[in-house]
Amino acid sequence: MSELVTGEAVALELRPAKLPSRALAVLLDLAVAFVAYLVVTFGVLAATTSLDEAAQTALSIAMFVLLLVGGPIAVETLSHGRSLGKMACGLRVVRDDGGPIRFRHSLVRGLIGVIEILMTLGVVAVIASLVSARGRRLGDVFAGTLVVRERVPLTRTGFVPPPPPWLAGRFSGLDLSAVPDGLWLAVRQYLTRMQQLDPQVAWTMGERLAADLAGRTGAPAPQGVPPAAYLAAVLQERQAREARRAFGNGSAGASAAAPHPWAPAAAGPGAGLTPVGGPYAAPAGGDHSPAARDAVRQPSAPVPQDAPPDDRPATGFAPPA
Repeated sequence: MSELVTGEAVALELRPAKLPSRALAVLLDLAVAFVAYLVVTFGVLAATTSLDEAAQTALSIAMFVLLLVGGPIAVETLSHGRSLGKMACGLRVVRDDGGPIRFRHSLVRGLIGVIEILMTLGVVAVIASLVSARGRRLGDVFAGTLVVRERVPLTRTGFVPPPPPWLAGRFSGLDLSAVPDGLWLAVRQYLTRMQQLDPQVAWTMGERLAADLAGRTGAPAPQGVPPAAYLAAVLQERQAREARRAFGNGSAGASAAAPHPWAPAAAGPGAGLTPVGGPYAAPAGGDHSPAARDAVRQPSAPVPQDAPPDDRPATGFAPPA
């Protein structure tokens, strides 16, 4: 399986096609090409009966090259890697980086396919696919392409729980450039699956990931903040930055990254946390100190914020961020 990690710390899985499905797709493509070749050849020869034998032979060779070699190249180029056989089997030809193929990729695959598929009856292509780690034949190796599966079983996407409201925008000044994509992916997978783990194991894994993330950013988790809440807040900050970078400095990204300036003063650490047993609660019977557990379960002193003037009427209207 080949993975590409996006800015949202989501792994795009490229699943290489297996040899049986690829062989079936090639057989379907060859069957369609041979039928088209026979129909066009008989039609052209019937229309050119007045020509001599040498001219008819030249036309037959030209039809063979155009239909059995040029046809698949044109179809793959126009359909961006989906021939009739590949469409029936749910396959697609893509570049090594996951992008759509172009004419030069289809040309190289088609020309080398004449040697390794037509002239050797597919023996060279089968051997190359079995030797390759991703099932690529020689045409794919020279063209820099890969045949992947488009129809894959649906998987249940994990939901990343949002951080407590009082942590929103608290890490807006962090430098996240030193955090690798692998660590972002590990944090996201941990947040989506921590409910399936033992509470003590989940807490230990969260502490380890929080320590790794703090070492990369240079800012440890605030005192009394559970590791899962710290990870969720930093991950939300990264996603907000990616959204602003992709869509501009819109109000959606700004509102997601920081609380409203006229919002009422939020309670201190622990007020925005879920009750004991929730995604950010400390596990019962853990090894951490009672002071840390009390900081998680009980609200502390309110965080001072700038309150709106008392003489401003409470109209319920909030200006845009």
